[in-house]
Amino acid sequence: MENNQIMMKEKLGLLGILKETLTILHKNPSLIILAFLTSLPLFCSLLAHEIFFQQTIIEITKSRPQDSEGVLCSVATNGQSSCVYHWIGVHGPLDTIQEITENLTGRYLLLGLSYLGIVHLLDLFCTIVIVNSAAVIYAGENHINAKEMWNRAIKGVSLKGPFITSIYALLMSSLSFLGLVSLATNFYMTSRAIPFTFFFGLLCIVWLAKHMEWNAIWNMGVVLSVLEEKQGVIALGVSAYISRGCRRRGLFLMLIFFVWRLALRLSCLYVGWSEGGSGIGVTAAHVSLVCFGNVLKWVAFMVYFYDCKKRFLEKKVDVEQGSAAEALK
Repeated sequence: MENNQIMMKEKLGLLGILKETLTILHKNPSLIILAFLTSLPLFCSLLAHEIFFQQTIIEITKSRPQDSEGVLCSVATNGQSSCVYHWIGVHGPLDTIQEITENLTGRYLLLGLSYLGIVHLLDLFCTIVIVNSAAVIYAGENHINAKEMWNRAIKGVSLKGPFITSIYALLMSSLSFLGLVSLATNFYMTSRAIPFTFFFGLLCIVWLAKHMEWNAIWNMGVVLSVLEEKQGVIALGVSAYISRGCRRRGLFLMLIFFVWRLALRLSCLYVGWSEGGSGIGVTAAHVSLVCFGNVLKWVAFMVYFYDCKKRFLEKKVDVEQGSAAEALK
């Protein structure tokens, strides 16, 4: 689906990528219609997944024993008594983590299996349709209806390549996230020791930045496997190779969508905590915004992929021309 018109476009910064993403959606409303229709199954599965996830978090959090207020009274030798208010800590950090782990293991296993078996496959299907359709519009074919987009997105596209690449990306992203959770756990457990708190807090920030950078590479690898005949480790390796020199933009691009998703998650959990449950309406609005952000993310990474490829090819041509000039001397 590569087009000379795409490769002739100007180089883009972070704001340029975001502007181009919104322009693609604005140029052809058929893409929005197609994205809406293909996202409906994903919306339904995410809604059920999100309701179960929120209930799990809220129940575990509210069932955890809280610290209680106590009074300590003492009598001096002169007969005078004094009382001091203090807080009785029921659980320490290690006990809290152990309790949450024991209570969440079974439910999170079920959540993980449902995500891998249903949500991930539907998300991959939406990704293939959105990336292919957005690439057609980005190539300059603005006057195309939703039916033609659908036919182009499905026809000639192998599901095997994107599926294998997405599994690799999901596995590595999960391992990286577990490392981040491990650092955050150590940060919480050492919260009373200032030097260790500072050390693990700094490590969390550094790891989060690397997690965003790596996820940008893996997401671009999925886009590459959709648009080109590459899959698995090869697609991720090519993605890492051509993104050299452009990874800061990928980091901030991924960070934007991470903050978007995190803000939606925290706001929904806050409503659920304060009202004993978010309700179907609030959760549906939350999932709708997640699906909308998902569309923006994959269109943005399609633009980011072509921009990285353009920069890489230009550098390659410059190096070859420089080598040729040296050979002629």
